[in-house]
Amino acid sequence: MKIAIVLGSVRAGRQSHKVAYYLEKKLRERGVAADLIDLAEDPLPVLDERAGRHPQVQAKVESLSARLHAADALLFVTPEYHGSFSGALKNALDYFWEEFNKKPIGVVAASAGKMGGINASTQLQHVVLSLGAFALPTKLLVPEVQGVFDDALQIKSEGVAKLATRFLDEFLWFAGAIVQAKRAAQAAA
Repeated sequence: MKIAIVLGSVRAGRQSHKVAYYLEKKLRERGVAADLIDLAEDPLPVLDERAGRHPQVQAKVESLSARLHAADALLFVTPEYHGSFSGALKNALDYFWEEFNKKPIGVVAASAGKMGGINASTQLQHVVLSLGAFALPTKLLVPEVQGVFDDALQIKSEGVAKLATRFLDEFLWFAGAIVQAKRAAQAAA
């Protein structure tokens, strides 16, 4: 199975990227192919038309579309800004639809506060449904993210490490079940 991790944290001094890189590492340790799409490293222009309808699709949009199509499942990782998920992530999601359709998607949120991005994650799960995708009911919330990892991106919080392990266990089961069902349906068609 191939998992794309879409990281929506783009500001200078960001912290949520540590969560995304940690999850990528943990997926690879499990033998899962992981593709980290970091919107800070490969930003998209502000949307003026969806990728499939744009008269002059930029190469970076086509490249991102191909990476999303290649994924069997996705993780969306976002900081919480003003009670919602990042604008950069929303902008990226609005470019695409077919790339997410009928795919399992897990939501991960991080915040500097004690709530771990609960508002951002809940809103993002609703957007996942609007993309025609399947949202994992369980979310991974990382509160006070600035103290969870060291500078080498090693996790310092035993509690968050356990939550991340449980989240990945559930996500991989969920994604595996959906991918298997999709393949069976395609074989029967």
